[in-house]
Amino acid sequence: MLRGIPPIISPQLMQVLMEMGHGDEIVLADGNFPAASLSKRLIRCDGHVIKDLLEAIIPYFPLDYAVERPAAVMSLRDTEHPPGIWEQYRTMLQTGHADFVDFEYVERFEFYNRAKEAFAVIATSDQAFKGNLILKKGVVRNMSEGEGRK
Repeated sequence: MLRGIPPIISPQLMQVLMEMGHGDEIVLADGNFPAASLSKRLIRCDGHVIKDLLEAIIPYFPLDYAVERPAAVMSLRDTEHPPGIWEQYRTMLQTGHADFVDFEYVERFEFYNRAKEAFAVIATSDQAFKGNLILKKGVVRNMSEGEGRK
């Protein structure tokens, strides 16, 4: 174990987060998502829910602001009643990333296609309605100009 790393982040998950590059996507998948059949790399996080994983990942994961919406959810047919979990995700993402505005809303089968191309799929036991989430990784920038250069 390491200091400061939440125990919900397994060594395998931390490795995947570290290996991802700019523009790579990771899928946080609920218990009903066909994670095993759609993933290049499958990380099992059974017994956990997506919002707890998201909360643990946010401090380490830069979102990609080269795109308009670096987080995506599976769209709904009934847009008048969005799932409550989306507001929780939005609040969490805005807390960790002040520039975050809103999700990209992706049709179900297009979401599956993106999952097939994602760097990894994290399979959880989450049962929240429409809880699946895709995050696009950005770059880590130095805090001050010239920092780290010699």
